[in-house]
Amino acid sequence: MKDKPWSLSGHSLGILKFFLLLAIAAGLLFLAFRGVKISSIVRAVGQANLWWVLGSAAFAVAALISRGYRWKLLIEPLGYSPSLKKTTYSLMVGYLANLGLPRLGELTRCGSLSKAESIPFSPLLGTVIAERLIDLVSLFTCLLLLLIIERNRFGTEFRSTMLNPIIEPIARHKWLALLLVIGVAGVLVVYRHFQSRQKGAGSFWSKLVIDLVTGLRSITKLRRPWLFVFHSVLIWVLYYLGVYFCFLALPYTAGLGYRAALFALVAGGFGMSAPVQGGIGAYHLLVSKGLMLYGVSQQDGLAFATLVHSLQLLLIIVFGAASLVFLSVEVRPNKRKQEAKKEFAS
Repeated sequence: MKDKPWSLSGHSLGILKFFLLLAIAAGLLFLAFRGVKISSIVRAVGQANLWWVLGSAAFAVAALISRGYRWKLLIEPLGYSPSLKKTTYSLMVGYLANLGLPRLGELTRCGSLSKAESIPFSPLLGTVIAERLIDLVSLFTCLLLLLIIERNRFGTEFRSTMLNPIIEPIARHKWLALLLVIGVAGVLVVYRHFQSRQKGAGSFWSKLVIDLVTGLRSITKLRRPWLFVFHSVLIWVLYYLGVYFCFLALPYTAGLGYRAALFALVAGGFGMSAPVQGGIGAYHLLVSKGLMLYGVSQQDGLAFATLVHSLQLLLIIVFGAASLVFLSVEVRPNKRKQEAKKEFAS
């Protein structure tokens, strides 16, 4: 009997990816904390004023609720009206899943809301992609604002330590941007093709593409566009206030001012976008290195980054786990109702 050729299953690849990304996060943490005593970081974080930290946590929770409402606004053009409670719960479950594998949360939140509100999965995924595009635009808008108000501060040192590591890889891989544009154009062409040929129920893949693009295009059919814009701005204002309150919580960052807080927000945004679990390592490295431009020592910068990131991590674990429980309780009655309808129809 011949042995079957060795191959990795999807489950094994998932485990391999998890540990690979975890190793990258550990490497980034090592780079961030190299030459610094962990005990000194713990003592520095211990100096934080609890009231300012609690205020920062309150802003973070408010931003999550605002995100849940904005997602609800994106779903409405699809013909569904999910409750704010369930969109927020699903959002938190997604954040919790991202701690396992980056971008897994996008699928998890769609799956959770799909079960809770009986909304098709593919259009929901399209709304999440649209939301991520808005977040990307918002982050780069904050970056542009930062570069304008801090143009005198950011000289050669800033370009060499912060910008070049971001810009150079993009410049070396211009073909990736080209592939992205071609990919988006290809999806739209396929969508138009399937849409023109569809009569009644189409094939699985044609329906998937149409549903996905329908969700993506929901941003152009908003029923309350100004409310969507308001929440998109409010989310980032709340993020900023959360960072600023953490500045005030520590004695060595309390006097840095609003400009440094904006820098920490932008640097942290890029750190959290890194393809590692929860932005671990990337957040600490970018924020601590960036704050050195404002005269903060590496140790104090790491203490600040550790405080903010640990607070976010704690909120995600607590609220994510609670949301998972609440959603499971909400889904059970829906399942019973659906089963009762099927029995009645039969």
